[in-house]
This record gives sequence, C-alpha cells and structure tokens, in this order.
Amino acid sequence: MQWRALVLGLVLLRLGLHAVLWLVFGLGPSMGFYQHFPLSFGFQRLRGLDSPASPASGPAGRPGMPGAPSGPSWLQPPVPGAAAGRRQAPRRARPGVCGPAHWGYVLGGRGRGHDEYEKRYSGAFPPQLRAQMRDLARGMFVFGYDNYMAHAFPQDELNPIHCRGRGPDRGDPSNLNINDVLGNYSLTLVDALDTLAIMGNSSEFQKAVKLVINTVSFDRDSTVQVFEATIRVLGSLLSAHRIITDSKQPFGDMTIKDYDNELLHMAHDLAVRLLPAFENTKTGIPYPRVNLKTGVPPDSNNETCTAGAGSLLVEFGILSRLLGDSTFEWVARRAVKALWNLRSNDTGLLGNVVNIQTGHWVGKQSGLGAGLDSFYEYLLKSYILFGEKEDLEMFNAAYQSIQNYLRRGREACNEGEGDPPLYVNVNMFSGQLMNTWIDSLQAFFPGLQVLIGDVEDAICLHAFYYAIWKRYGALPERYNWQLQAPDVLFYPLRPELVESTYLLYQATKNPFYLHVGMDILQSLEKYTKVKCGYATLHHVIDKSKEDRMESFFLSETCKYLYLLFDEENPVHKSGTRYMFTTEGHIVSVDKHLRESPWKEFFSEVGGQDQEGESMHRPKAHELKVINSSSNCNRVPDERRYSLPLKSIYMRQIDQMVGLI
Repeated sequence: MQWRALVLGLVLLRLGLHAVLWLVFGLGPSMGFYQHFPLSFGFQRLRGLDSPASPASGPAGRPGMPGAPSGPSWLQPPVPGAAAGRRQAPRRARPGVCGPAHWGYVLGGRGRGHDEYEKRYSGAFPPQLRAQMRDLARGMFVFGYDNYMAHAFPQDELNPIHCRGRGPDRGDPSNLNINDVLGNYSLTLVDALDTLAIMGNSSEFQKAVKLVINTVSFDRDSTVQVFEATIRVLGSLLSAHRIITDSKQPFGDMTIKDYDNELLHMAHDLAVRLLPAFENTKTGIPYPRVNLKTGVPPDSNNETCTAGAGSLLVEFGILSRLLGDSTFEWVARRAVKALWNLRSNDTGLLGNVVNIQTGHWVGKQSGLGAGLDSFYEYLLKSYILFGEKEDLEMFNAAYQSIQNYLRRGREACNEGEGDPPLYVNVNMFSGQLMNTWIDSLQAFFPGLQVLIGDVEDAICLHAFYYAIWKRYGALPERYNWQLQAPDVLFYPLRPELVESTYLLYQATKNPFYLHVGMDILQSLEKYTKVKCGYATLHHVIDKSKEDRMESFFLSETCKYLYLLFDEENPVHKSGTRYMFTTEGHIVSVDKHLRESPWKEFFSEVGGQDQEGESMHRPKAHELKVINSSSNCNRVPDERRYSLPLKSIYMRQIDQMVGLI
C-alpha cells in the first residue's frame, strides 16, 4: 500500500512540476505571444512549438492540407487601419517584454545562456579585429580587381574560374542575362572607379581613370539595358568625375594631371546614346533597351519593369545639373511621373511590369524586390540630392501604401502577438497576397528605412535576411517563407544585405552589425573564392559555382564591407554629406546639385498631375530624412537601440537556423 502511495505521489509531483514550467516559462495561455508564433521566420526547425506538422501536411506544412499547422500570420491580410498611425508614432520596444529566461526556454537554449550569447554577438568588437576585417575586405577587392585587370580587361567581366574575360554574347542576342549588362565598354573597370578612391588607392585610381579615358568608347554596336548602363556606367563616370574635381580631396590626391572633364564628356556621350529610349513612347516611359549605335531596335519590347524605367532620375539629374542642360533630368522625371500616375487609385501601389505604349500593367505584382526596388529608393534619394518637394511627397505616399498593404505581421518588431514584420508580394489593385516568396533584392529595404529614420523596423527586417544568410552562407535569389526553402538557388554576390548592414551600423553603432559583416566576409571567402576571383554561387546549398563575377561585386559588395570596418574613412570623417546610388557609387550632397534654372519649367510640365484632385495621394507622414554619412557620428539613442534588446531579438534569429 505504501509503495502505491509513493508512486502516486511521484506522479503528482511530476505533473505539478510540468504545470509550473508551463506557467513560468510562457507556454500557458496567460503569456499569449509565442503560442501564436508557429513558424517564426519560416525556418523548418521551428515549425510549431506545440504541434509539429504531420507527414500528411507535406514538407512545407502548408495551410489547408491535412495535419498542417495554422501557418504564419503573413498569409493573412493586414487589419484595416492597423498601419494608419504606425509611421507617425513608432513605439519604443520594452526590454522587459521577452526576458532571457523566457527566450531561453521557448527557443530551446540547450544550456547556452544569455551571457554567452551576449559575448558572441553584442560584446565589443576589438579594434584589432576590426582592422583585420577591413584589410580582409580590401584584400577581397584587390584580388578580384587585379585578376580582372590581368585576365579580363578590356572585356566587361571576369570569368574567375577559367581566368578569362567575358563580353556580350554576340552569338545569342536573346541572352539578356549577359547582353543587358555587358556593352563591350570595360564594365568592371568603369564600375570600380570610386571604390579605388574610397579605399585610398590614388595611384591605381589615377591609372584606371586614364585607362577609361583612353580606351573606353560607347560607339559600339551593343544593345544594352538603359537601366543597367545608367546605374553602372553613367553613375560611375559621374561619381569619379566629382571625386577628381572635389577641391577638398578627402580621399587623398585623386586629381588627374591635365584633366579636362573627360569623364563628364563621356557620361554626356553615353546619356545621349540612351535618349532614343525615351522617344516614340506614348506614355513617356522609356523602352527598356537601346543599341548604342543605332538607337531602339526595330523589334524592341514594349514592356518594361517599373524599377528599370523609373530609377534613372539620380544619374540623369546629376548630369543635367552639371551640364546645365535640362534634357536628361526632364525625360527621367517625366518617366517617374508617368509611372506614378498609373498607380492604383484604391491602394496607391504600382505593379512591376508595364506596357510603355498603352500604360497597361502587364505585371500586377507589387513588392519591394525585383522590378520595383530602386523605384522607391530613387524617389527618396532624388529628394535628398535635388531637394524637389514632389519627390519626397511621392515617396511619403508610396511608403504609406507599402506599410498599409505589403507589411504583414505584428505592429512592433520586438513586442506584441503574432509573427515579426515581413513585407510580402501583393496584387497592386486589391492588396491580396500573390505568392509566398521574397527575393534577395528586397534586403536593400532596411537600408532605405535607415535613411528615413525608421531604424526599429529596419533592425527587424534586416534580422530576417541575416537569418537566411546564416542558414545558407549566402542569400538565395528567392526564398519561400511558407515552404521554408529557396525557390531560386543561385547567389550572384549581391550587395543588398551588406549595404543594409553598413547603414544600420552607422545608425546604431551596435557592434552586432560588425559581427554580421564578419560572417558575410568569411562566407564569401569560404564559398565563393576561386582561382582568379570570386564566383557566383549556382546553388546555395551544395555551393556549386558559376563562372561569373558581376561588376557590382567590386563596386558595391566589397565597398560596403570595407566601409563597415573602416571607421576612420573620409566618408565618415570628412564632414561632407555623401549618398550612395543604387549601384553604390558615392555622390556628395551639396548646394550645387540643388540649383536648377529649369525648376519652374518642371513645375509647369505635369502641374495638373501634381495638383489635380483626381490623384490618389494618402496623407504623407512626417519624415526626417537622414543621410548615411552625415549621421555617422551622431550618438545613438541607447534607450531605444540598446545592445541587450537587439541581442535578445537576434538570439531568436540565431536559434532559428540551429546555431545555438
């Protein structure tokens, strides 16, 4: 009898302990938060905290299938009106909401405590380690650049595996992946000019500029994409010209003896060759491609993406203001306004592909990635550079529509019920979800949010992309957050995550982002370095490679990594206000670019569009525009961006990819 009572007592004691654990560590109904967080950021090992998906639900555990979990709240449409005040009064996250004990139990810390996590990610980043990472980033650039010059120049790109050059695919004009970008004008050299200057290599910068002046010609029978030629070539020529003619010479002596504005003249020549794209189009939206010798091809496509047609204003505007010729800014601004006037009257959103003759939306997907990304970016950056009020008004309205229809998940990053915020792809007219993937280009958006001061949301979104990087050692071109796997598996050395990491570090000075940069550097060295450079990853899982090193690897990826670790760089210390184009080319923000004798003319052209009552324009929220470099030295608000708060949040990301 006694032994039965003893057994019963032990059983009751065990049940009691389970009940205590249930209540104390946040799994009971009173805690409310993580019971509604079954998929977290979509990683498989956190499929469900209380009910794992059954085999019948398939590998993704898709909603609607037998045995499937309920799925993330990103699948649900946003609550009407929920975003109305989000941008006007951002909440301050409360550090006490998710304490270390709660996080450790819910995420299965396996014996590693909060202190160890703090030590790994949020502790001080020693100056010696920072210098080591800076030198590694410089060495990465030098290795790629030197091999390009040795094995590929004067061709456009380097094939780093076979150590030879690559130019346009003359045998297959339909190979747009190559021919849209490569114009037989030494693309990689041109694109890398300002990176040489930022790294302080005056001798190589001067040598490269002379090579470009003496060997590069745009009188080529090459059909190129207007967008790619503008951001990679035109933008780089203008940036290098400004560096050479800067009286302050912050990067060292980058002057060229007997320089007679040759780079500016070359930029003008290229832009004139791109102008036919804006002719014979009923909407003012340009054709996507031109032949540099003959103009728009007879069989040219009448469909173009929003980003390709609407992301020309920064480079064309700079050229116009340096030359005193309004033509280039006028055509670029007309294209932006034409696209803007085609947005949905119901949602304020734009699609991703439009017919330039009819104005009909061929692609109705609205998102932050391919086809739309730099359109939003250049609305804001055009305002920063040129000070035109209408650019800021358009950006404000677009940003509010993005918050209303694309942003899913809970309102605050670090508190509240539901899944963390994510921006999804929706139908531009209805705002309904169109698919369940994001693409790697969307990783630029946290950096853009930093520029407008929405740092808390930027921290949260950046964490999502970094979690994917930690899982694969790269960003797959597309990641399906419902299927919890890549949809498109290659990684062409893109810079967007690095760019956002750099800008977030400048805004917060949190050493966590130095650790992120170190992770990215080490992954690139481990998985992409080959005999003569750095190669595209064909498959982010098995790490097989493609024999291509795109020019943006040197112009952007290496540049942002270097600047992340080079605290003493003149970009951060000179007192000059700088901005980076969508291709990472540095441009000083000064009064000269805000002066345009044709400003009234621009106001007259399309004035009805700006003031007409028929325009759907949500009330713009107030924005405090900040610049990535001018705010580098400001003291961060430690109450809002304290190290423990972000590190607790990032511990969640780390756990999702099975690192703890």
